[in-house]
Amino acid sequence: MTSDPRTGSPHTAPRWHHAFAHSIRYVVAPAILAVSGFFTANFLVSGQYTWPRTSRVLALTLTLLVLSYEFVYKEQTETTGSGEQARSAVRYACVIPYAVGAILMLALWKL
Repeated sequence: MTSDPRTGSPHTAPRWHHAFAHSIRYVVAPAILAVSGFFTANFLVSGQYTWPRTSRVLALTLTLLVLSYEFVYKEQTETTGSGEQARSAVRYACVIPYAVGAILMLALWKL
């Protein structure tokens, strides 16, 4: 339950809002971050540091930071009120999938 900043009265989010937030946290964010980790590791190990590829990786990195903050960290902070639980959610929904994608790319590169 959160309070409305305009009226100061408490209100609850609609039911669909919670379902949407959970689908972002458990499905969309990990999938996007795993693919992004794979792509970023590919860029780093390829050695082809052209401006178009570099700008794509920079744009991707900024997009991932916004996704992680707005849709995972901020949502968890509002839901639970705990910064520690929000950081844990970012770790499990964002950092670990990103690392798994990067490690998968490095493992395939070694083959």
